[in-house]
Amino acid sequence: MYETNVIGVVAVTKALLPALVAGQGTIIVIGSTAGQAAYEGGGGYVAAKFAVRSVVDTLRLELVAQPVRVCEIAPGMVRSEGFALTRFAGDRAKADAVYAGVAEPLTSEDIADCVAWVATRPAHVNIDRMTVRPRAQAAQHKVYRVADGGAG
Repeated sequence: MYETNVIGVVAVTKALLPALVAGQGTIIVIGSTAGQAAYEGGGGYVAAKFAVRSVVDTLRLELVAQPVRVCEIAPGMVRSEGFALTRFAGDRAKADAVYAGVAEPLTSEDIADCVAWVATRPAHVNIDRMTVRPRAQAAQHKVYRVADGGAG
């Protein structure tokens, strides 16, 4: 998790930074609400996403004199084909339980729309961090589930 989420972000940013500076680029990193609040059972993922948040904030400070925008999009519950399955080592029942009773979790398309919106703001506008959750998720630990009759 750390290698993909943190080392990967740093390596790609470092490789592309000269072109980003030359072209007034935008760095958009996909973080997570897990980088904003810890939760039980999420130790490694939470640590990686808190680190992502720190990398983004540090980059923004270090690049302030450069024509580069730096943004983190921090999704909450997104139902995607791979995330929960990977998290639970291929256990489909556990993966499906994450979304059970949630009428409309976010989709990958929702997050792609957020990325497109951030990327198309005028060059002088920087969206530091966008937190996006489904309406049914008020916080990491507070999700409305219709199948079980209430909050989970």
